[in-house]
Amino acid sequence: MDKIPTGSRILDKMLDGGYENDIITTIYGPAGSGKTNLCILCTISMARSRKKVIYIDTENNFSIDRFKQICSSINQNYAKLLNYIVFLRPASFDEQKKTFEKLKEVVNNKIGLIIFDSIAMLYRLEIGKNEDIYEVNKALGMQLAYMKQIASKKHIPVLITNQVYSDFEEKDKVNLVGGDLLKYGSKCLLELQPTPSGNRLCIVKKHRAIREEKSITFKIVEGGILGTKEGKGFKLF
Repeated sequence: MDKIPTGSRILDKMLDGGYENDIITTIYGPAGSGKTNLCILCTISMARSRKKVIYIDTENNFSIDRFKQICSSINQNYAKLLNYIVFLRPASFDEQKKTFEKLKEVVNNKIGLIIFDSIAMLYRLEIGKNEDIYEVNKALGMQLAYMKQIASKKHIPVLITNQVYSDFEEKDKVNLVGGDLLKYGSKCLLELQPTPSGNRLCIVKKHRAIREEKSITFKIVEGGILGTKEGKGFKLF
């Protein structure tokens, strides 16, 4: 089973080699849990292999400063790596739908990765103002179906981030925005959680070959992420 490096050795180790290249992987968690950092790490890793990355940024989360910081820490020329990234920035759900028409034009064998950060932002806004929820969900379903097709037929990995909301009855439980559409559309689900010490927990919630609830604890640092065991200091992986 072919995989691509995540850009982090500790994450590669947890995922037995990296992200699978023929599926959608969804990383979800609350704001500030590290979702975009993991996207940037994978983007840099792919750009270093001279493959292009399509980065769909709906929340303007991609930080050039953070990109420079990580590149500098591994002695990479950030300007050269930026040449391998194609940014798409839809500002509405209608524009998000049109983005998929653009994807059909630009996806080719030079593309090594598609990142969608985040798929829920504009969908959530559209649900709030559009009375025809069925049509909005139908449109999102078509977008997911197209990304699944790209991953499975062209072997281009798709990395999605998603927002969460608290469960009304179980306060400690979180639900994915988009519900079952996104839950079942992804073959790999990774949940990020902040910890009391300020670190982050990454938990495998769904995977074709890795046991559920397998996890790592990490800290976001200048050069990317550091693996740790809570309370036992940090180790660079």
